[in-house]
Amino acid sequence: MADCCAPTKSSKASYDIAVIGAGSAGFSAAITAAEQGANVALIGHGTIGGTCVNVGCVPSKTMIRAAEALHGARAVGRFPGLTGETQLNDWRRLIAAKDDLVSTLRQKKYADLLPEYNTIAYLEGEARLNGAGVLVDDTAVAAGKTIIATGGRPAVPPVRGIESVRYLTSTTLLELEELPESLIVLGGGYIGAELAQMMARMGVRVTVICRSRLLPQVEPEISAALADVFRDEEIVLHCGIAYDACREDETGVTVCIKEDGRLIELKAERLLIATGRTPNTDALGLNDAGIEQDSRGAIVIDDRMRTSRSGVYAAGDVTDRDQFVYMAAYGAKIAALNALNGDSLAYDNSAMPWVVFSDPQVAGVGLTEAAAEATGHAIKTSILPLDAVPRALAARDTRGLIKLVADAKTDHLLGGQVLAPEGADSIQTLAMALKFGMTTKALGETIFPYLTTVEGLKLAAQTFDKDVTKLSCCAG
Repeated sequence: MADCCAPTKSSKASYDIAVIGAGSAGFSAAITAAEQGANVALIGHGTIGGTCVNVGCVPSKTMIRAAEALHGARAVGRFPGLTGETQLNDWRRLIAAKDDLVSTLRQKKYADLLPEYNTIAYLEGEARLNGAGVLVDDTAVAAGKTIIATGGRPAVPPVRGIESVRYLTSTTLLELEELPESLIVLGGGYIGAELAQMMARMGVRVTVICRSRLLPQVEPEISAALADVFRDEEIVLHCGIAYDACREDETGVTVCIKEDGRLIELKAERLLIATGRTPNTDALGLNDAGIEQDSRGAIVIDDRMRTSRSGVYAAGDVTDRDQFVYMAAYGAKIAALNALNGDSLAYDNSAMPWVVFSDPQVAGVGLTEAAAEATGHAIKTSILPLDAVPRALAARDTRGLIKLVADAKTDHLLGGQVLAPEGADSIQTLAMALKFGMTTKALGETIFPYLTTVEGLKLAAQTFDKDVTKLSCCAG
């Protein structure tokens, strides 16, 4: 690994672009620039590959899938005549397999790519901007343009006593050598929801506490339905609470919350902090460079990926934009192309699909009902429970629903969300429908294959005008 990541090729006195950060966004920017014929300095500090492959998407999703396998075996009783039992018998072996997958993908998708691009020089060191340019370990790197893509890290909320608690983060949770018997999850967003359910299915007693509701960014009907699923799996939820304080002693962790005006003490062996992400901007010298940041410390950019300093761009989790790895790569590509070709491309997330890998999965695209109303649309909605979708009936798993939002005047789709066991694989169809300006009528008249989850989108579109429970199979 060290040889792969040593300074390589093209160690020129100056570069067309310096890319700070060697994760998904950094590699996207560097490769895009190299494909344009630019000489690139790709500056990495620490483990190559960034959040997604090392401590984010890849390790969490393989562990979530393992937990789903455990749950699936236990849930076969929904089919008459079937029984099933399974158990986790070697946590360390499962963690080792996760680590092996991570190291394989890190090598294949990051380190091994560097020799394929002759105009990318990999520079290892801590980078900062001093107002005149980029320094790497106090050595100046001359570059015409700069792209900052340093990513983010788990955020820690200002809870009284938190500094004295050996809390876990989304990173360290997946490095545990032993499973705790019980776990409090602080935060009900997508990270907290995914990891809480995963740990509960591994046999840990899990309590989730959150200031608003589970997945506060999703439609309230989706949030409520998923909360019911969690409770069915014996995950304890305390939503709409205020964090008061926490402490740790030889018996474990105690978290004090205020719920309905009462002070409640919750106890568990370990505490997981899952209250969002903090951008990695502390060491970059942004003030010296005159680069604007928001209240979280994230770099403020415009729709061309430009920062407040001319010639400096930013992309990914270090910015104030969408915190998804594919959007980080997309934004970084735009940044590189704009830096080299005159700022002609704009960042467009109007049809950006997103997924929460709970079970059932939550997926969405476009505007929520509240967002559509806030932007001035006269809206109409349809809600289709999953027990109206033939695929769900055949699978004997009707946990979930589909909600669509449309403009009441034009009938154009504005957004939608899916809560379904296979919701993640269905949402791209709705993203395409939004991208190409489909109406609910057009979506409802589109041919979909029978006995698929995605067919639920057609049925949800038809629900605007008719009762689909009165249709025969495939009659729509």
